Amino acid sequence: MRNKVMIALMLATSLAAMEGTIVSTAVPSITNDLSGIHLVSWVYAAYMLATAVSTPIFGKLADLFGRKKIIIYGIGIFLLGSALCGMAHTMEQLIICRAIQGIGAGSVMPVTMTIIGGLYTEQKDRAKGQGWVSAVWGISGVVGPLIGGFLVDQLSWRYIFYLNIPFGISSIIIILKYYKENISKTKQHIDYKGASILSLGTISILYALLNGSSKQDWGSPLIIFLFIFSALSFFLFYKVEKSSPEPIIPLNLLGSRSLIPINLLTLFAGMIVISITVYLPIWSQGVLGKNATQAGLILTPMPVAWTAGSFLAGHLVGRISSRTIIRIGTIVLIGATFLLFSISNTSPDIAIYCGMGLLGLGMGIVTPIIMLLVQSTVEPQKLGTAIGLNSFINTFSQTLGSAIFGMIFNLATAGIAGGQKGAGQPHLSIDSHQENVSETFASGIHLIFLGTFILAICAFCISLVISKNKAVKTAS
Repeated sequence: MRNKVMIALMLATSLAAMEGTIVSTAVPSITNDLSGIHLVSWVYAAYMLATAVSTPIFGKLADLFGRKKIIIYGIGIFLLGSALCGMAHTMEQLIICRAIQGIGAGSVMPVTMTIIGGLYTEQKDRAKGQGWVSAVWGISGVVGPLIGGFLVDQLSWRYIFYLNIPFGISSIIIILKYYKENISKTKQHIDYKGASILSLGTISILYALLNGSSKQDWGSPLIIFLFIFSALSFFLFYKVEKSSPEPIIPLNLLGSRSLIPINLLTLFAGMIVISITVYLPIWSQGVLGKNATQAGLILTPMPVAWTAGSFLAGHLVGRISSRTIIRIGTIVLIGATFLLFSISNTSPDIAIYCGMGLLGLGMGIVTPIIMLLVQSTVEPQKLGTAIGLNSFINTFSQTLGSAIFGMIFNLATAGIAGGQKGAGQPHLSIDSHQENVSETFASGIHLIFLGTFILAICAFCISLVISKNKAVKTAS
């Protein structure tokens, strides 16, 4: 029965992960059918924003009402959004439906990891289960565009959304039939005020980061207002949670010395992955002159090695401490980012493939152990909330990484190109035949890879801090 529940969880995880990237190859077809190309960035952003906002809320609801009920509701919302996306007739409708999809997707990662924590009592088995889910998440995000391209070419862009429905329904049926859960009857209080304030503050800061990064207009009144509003919202959220009988995110989790380094490690690792997966294909096309298919294939070593790393981490649990496994993973990340930072336009392709393979291996080792440490650090009744907070940070790291490195890249390319707008603007395209464009991209992306190398070093330093944490030490 456990294996069947795991299949259902991995199926739901793969659907939620793919939807973040699968639309990338469908954008030309979508804009041809629906017009509104100026809104296309919101097809991605709406999903990301909604997922980030709903993740910690679903984690808390799972603690209050049970994991089985909440993940079924979450998958149901995701499938409703998928069906509506497939039926959209305008870009505005598609964006709203993508937000519905994102809300449902926000339930998948935190509740899945919480369920695995209950399915397996042995730490080694738990690490293997989380390794499987981690591998599925990493692979699906990279494979998504390939599946999307096939469906667009053979059928229609609408089928990238319809595809979710039969698999999602199958996942729900398996969970209903085979997952048994004992729920303790306690007085349930929902922190509506805290959830609303957290949602507003999160939407504000993520929108400011996304909009500021794409337009490079950080001094605009709207961006400044959104940053101020989000800061005030988070301050008010702190005040509300302090007095709430059942806070959506308990303050002792936010200030926990056990969780702070783990969550920081999640933040840095997420920023590394999103930055490299976004800008390495640009390097491949703009610097090496490869076509789009070749640029996509250059990412393939990462999901393969990610899977291998997840299995390796599961086998190492019980043989060496979780803290040591984390250190090994961060050392591999340092090697990966240094290798990518060292490449040039004359480097052989094998160097890039090795760098991506090491990146996937390091993430595969680190990711499941992070979840294991979270589960070992908090009480069972707060498990969903803690995992939801960690999953929120993972989602937030993608937005933060995209914004920071997007700003660096645009500033670097604008300066080198003699005052042209950056690569994020329409005046500078990925075309190696343009004068100085190859050098422009190489210099800008070189800075980004340097940034990821620095983040990897920071991640290793954080792994040393985790070793001094008593709560984690006893857990592992």
